[in-house]
Amino acid sequence: MTSNRKHWDRIFGNTADSNLGWYEKNPDQTLELLDQIPEWKQSVIFLPGVGTSVLVEELLSRGASLVINDISAEALNRVKDRLRDNGKTVESLCRDISQPITKTLPDIGIWIDRAVLHFLTEEDDIVGYFNNVKSILRTGGHAIFAEFSKTGAEKCAGLTLHRYSIEELEERLGPAFKLISHFDYTYINPNGDPRPYIYTLFKREK
Repeated sequence: MTSNRKHWDRIFGNTADSNLGWYEKNPDQTLELLDQIPEWKQSVIFLPGVGTSVLVEELLSRGASLVINDISAEALNRVKDRLRDNGKTVESLCRDISQPITKTLPDIGIWIDRAVLHFLTEEDDIVGYFNNVKSILRTGGHAIFAEFSKTGAEKCAGLTLHRYSIEELEERLGPAFKLISHFDYTYINPNGDPRPYIYTLFKREK
């Protein structure tokens, strides 16, 4: 995914948030899953491909602590500018999430991926991503994935996708993770096109 850094900088640098194909006015589906996690507001949350999502402000307004990551510096700068305007800051990383995250992080209790994983199509990149989940998320923590389902579009942002089933997510996470909750959700993008997603909540039990 490293080769796509310029691609994402160009998209975030040239496109208003409300015109992005994955733009959400509110992150209700993610919050629905978060509300199934006891005391989630006291957890440190890692957002692996934050983009310019309003989820950042929603989580901060509820008292959560965040570490945000994106491959695009343009996206991170836009988020940090928004937060600065409101007198807030968060820890941020500009990393390819398919590569090892070697920086020392706080104790991460929740991993939230909305529409990031499915952009990784090479097997080595997918394995690298899940290695990061397993190395960063503490035992007892939770992971939320919102990805294009098997019936979803094959491309987004000009890139081919790897679409997911619950079964594949379970297999790639391995026996240390237990599926807690899941649902199908059809997102209507700013162009009016339906985008079928699967939303899943896992708990890391060991």
